[in-house]
Amino acid sequence: MSREPYDTIIIGGGPAGAAAAVYAARKKLKTMIIVEEFGGQSLVSANIENWVGEISITGRELAEKLEKHVRAQKEVEVRTGERVMAVKAAPDCTFEVSTDKGGTFWSKTVIVASGGRRRRLNIPGEDRFSGRGVAYCSTCDAPFFADKDVAVVGSGNSALEMVIDLIPYARQIHLLIRSDKLKGDPVLQEKVLESPKLHHLNHVEVQEILGEQRVTGLRYRDLKSGEVKELAANGVFVAIGTVPNSDLVRNLVDTNQAGEILVDHRTAKTSRWGIFAAGDVTNDPFKQNNISAGDAVRAALSAYLYILDIQKYSPCAERGE
Repeated sequence: MSREPYDTIIIGGGPAGAAAAVYAARKKLKTMIIVEEFGGQSLVSANIENWVGEISITGRELAEKLEKHVRAQKEVEVRTGERVMAVKAAPDCTFEVSTDKGGTFWSKTVIVASGGRRRRLNIPGEDRFSGRGVAYCSTCDAPFFADKDVAVVGSGNSALEMVIDLIPYARQIHLLIRSDKLKGDPVLQEKVLESPKLHHLNHVEVQEILGEQRVTGLRYRDLKSGEVKELAANGVFVAIGTVPNSDLVRNLVDTNQAGEILVDHRTAKTSRWGIFAAGDVTNDPFKQNNISAGDAVRAALSAYLYILDIQKYSPCAERGE
């Protein structure tokens, strides 16, 4: 395995990772992108209406376009079906990137665009009934709940999109939220609230998922009265946000309490010289595809300027910001 370092290694194949790869290629950087699967979290979306340039596109279609665009860049080496397990600082001020397939690669810079994963409720019954009534992807699983009663837990865009996916199939949809109002985009709220199938409960906390062989309902607490109640349902869809996939670099860069990588929003720099980050893995408050792509362009251009800098100075010389 060659020890010759890449100019940059990009981790992640969502809009952020793909955008970083395209711009790194345009700067003629020797680039590797490592992805488990192109598309990121959008892969499971049945209908995306806010990706600029596309009135409507499915997550799968978006993923295919991102991959095609990246593979068209001759400077970019693409590794798919592979997960980055760790990033380490090497003695010569490069970075060592290791994967679950046994690969080890070195790079002058790293762009972390690893996104996030679905946050779990972490309550009794969730693990037991995962795949047996507990679901996290409505695009994948909505058809299995035709003419059944289901519950959706969450109040943001992901939860509202789940409701929209379920409307053609489910008999009744219970939307359970902790706050007093929905938090998703007004356009999505309108689509959800106009459905006669929707029944939503505010100020509730789900405490347990119930069932025998499969889900039969859930137990929740009314946060105002403190009363504990049960709700019958054949399925529970969980959409309560994401957890950033930052574990692979937490030993190198600063993160906040949520595990999001702290970045300089002007440059996409992290606290570690040579590591940049973009997208849902960072502390950017707006988890949107278009913003992730734009921030990744910033990261790629910043990595390019960094590489120009280390061509002038010793790689291990201490430099200020």
